[in-house]
Amino acid sequence: MRKYFEINLSTQSVDSKTLSGAELARAGRYLIAKTLLEENVADVDPLSPENPLIFSAGPFAGSNFSNGNRLSVGCKSPLTGGIKEANTGGTFGFALGQLEISGITLRDASPEWVVIRITKDHEITFESAEPYLGKGNFEASALLHEKYGDKVSIALCGPVGEYQGLTAGIAFTDPEKRPVRLAARGGVGAVMGAKKVKAIVIDRNKMPPFEDRKKYMGTLKEYGKLLKEQPVIENFGKLGTAMVGDFTNTVGGMPVRNFSSGQVKAPEEGPLEVGGQFIAQLNSSRGGETTHACMPGCMIKCSNVYADEQGEEICSPLEYETIGLMGTNCGLDHPDQIARVNHIANDLGVDSIETGAMIGVLMEAGVGEFGDEAFIKEVLGEMLVGSEKGRLYAQGTERVGKHFDVKRIPVIKKQALSAYDPRVIEITGVTMMLSAQGADHTAGNMHSVDCTGKTTEEVTEMSLGAQKNSAAADSMGLCIFGRSVTETNSQLIVDAINAAFGCDLPPSFILETGVETLKMEHAFNKQAGFDIDDDALPSFFYDEALAPSLKVARHSAVDTNKTRDMHL
Repeated sequence: MRKYFEINLSTQSVDSKTLSGAELARAGRYLIAKTLLEENVADVDPLSPENPLIFSAGPFAGSNFSNGNRLSVGCKSPLTGGIKEANTGGTFGFALGQLEISGITLRDASPEWVVIRITKDHEITFESAEPYLGKGNFEASALLHEKYGDKVSIALCGPVGEYQGLTAGIAFTDPEKRPVRLAARGGVGAVMGAKKVKAIVIDRNKMPPFEDRKKYMGTLKEYGKLLKEQPVIENFGKLGTAMVGDFTNTVGGMPVRNFSSGQVKAPEEGPLEVGGQFIAQLNSSRGGETTHACMPGCMIKCSNVYADEQGEEICSPLEYETIGLMGTNCGLDHPDQIARVNHIANDLGVDSIETGAMIGVLMEAGVGEFGDEAFIKEVLGEMLVGSEKGRLYAQGTERVGKHFDVKRIPVIKKQALSAYDPRVIEITGVTMMLSAQGADHTAGNMHSVDCTGKTTEEVTEMSLGAQKNSAAADSMGLCIFGRSVTETNSQLIVDAINAAFGCDLPPSFILETGVETLKMEHAFNKQAGFDIDDDALPSFFYDEALAPSLKVARHSAVDTNKTRDMHL
């Protein structure tokens, strides 16, 4: 059994309920979609008190189940106007599980800025956030740890979230107390800011009890054994997510200079300085950490701690999506440059995908030059202080692009595309079109499949398969990087749930959860006024051939929707 807390911020009152059995198995993204749909949130102003902010941990949270301590944050997105589940690592989901808490919903809005404190005895108090307001995330986090100690986990609304900038995510502390693990996408940090919650500080404790602990621990070990046997998992551990850049650059599907090219350099021209191979070797030679776990218990360790020439940490983590959007998309060509702006973005608590795409649009508009690191820092500086320019920039890619009348604005449902050009990375492109979440690769990424000769129906079917499995993983607090194991071992996953909570779930429960989640998300967006046109790629993807492949997009929103309607 675990507790679920409903916190009314306007009255500073707390209600709780006890969950047990199968109720705990469908958490995360499923719970968010179910709650928002049942409460008719689709029609509310996303920055109003009526928009709930949900923090939901999966059934394995608090244990050492590798990949099992992810956290989902959900609400109606102020960026897209649709449903949003923003997924993160860090220690917060782990801490919730250790305190036998399944999740927290923040309702209404506080009249004054507060820090919410949750102790291991489930005492919930509200304290003034005044000492932390306006500060970057690193300073605010350090002050919070100074007050509350080291054995806590922190959820933090950064300075951009304070003034409800739509690029704002919610930062969570990693195992070393860095506030760098973000529930980044969709403006969830703006919703936290609208509620005037600066931080949630929660105790960490010990592994929670499970119904059949011996059997549960057995499934944990078996899952870890299967992970170790996966070649792709081994590579992620050695090279991190940056290794994806080596692939996307080779096939010509990397975002370069506001999606105007798909390749930084041809493979025969030498090593890609922003690729996984080069970064791992450089970082290792400097004494940086090439492998790092973003959350307790993870065996993959695909993250890193990137160091400068003196061996001093520049940022953690330096990962592919940031490399693609704040790096190559903005014309930066060395990991040191990207790491420096990455660190500033972490301090602001903003989505590096949305922010990088927005800066690329500014450069396209001639406000800055591609490759100008100083200009990127200037933009981030304006966002930090919340100047008139900074508040415009913080509204995200589409709004900034329209303000400057830019033709090439890489968004779907008003959210910036991830670092996969849909003219070449076709399945992921279709996922970004069809997902109710907006242009989000994590909704169903299959970047390495060659789609030459495949029909729109075939590509869409593969996308839907990935979307179902990703939605299931997000609903159980599992990292999607473990999909090579979870998708082929449903029996093992339900065995773990059954042992943990005394259930009797069948293997079909996993995929059914993913399917139901997608259906609810699309139902929510339909209620919010979305239609087929909202799934369309921007026209430049169809009109402009992408170098070096000279491919154009070939899948329409109408055709992909037809296939989705047949299979979902």
